[in-house]
Amino acid sequence: MMYLSSAKERCVVLGLYIVENNATVRATATRFGISKSTVHKDVTQTLKNTNRSLYLDVKSVLEKNKVERHLRGGEATKQKYKKNNYTLQSAIK
Repeated sequence: MMYLSSAKERCVVLGLYIVENNATVRATATRFGISKSTVHKDVTQTLKNTNRSLYLDVKSVLEKNKVERHLRGGEATKQKYKKNNYTLQSAIK
């Protein structure tokens, strides 16, 4: 759980983590033990008024993550079926 003195301080810490680690909102929320909604609000609304340059850096990481989202989802599904030895041929039978 993350305890900081203010929402402004928290949004900067979250923003730095996202930029330094190229992290997703979900990964950031898990890392800091807070909800995805809180992370998203902090880095898209609060950070915009607190640290504009960091906000722009975070925005570009989040946009990149959004573009790549379907690829990561496809890879997760591929790994799931690979782990379970599931093939198209076994589905047809």
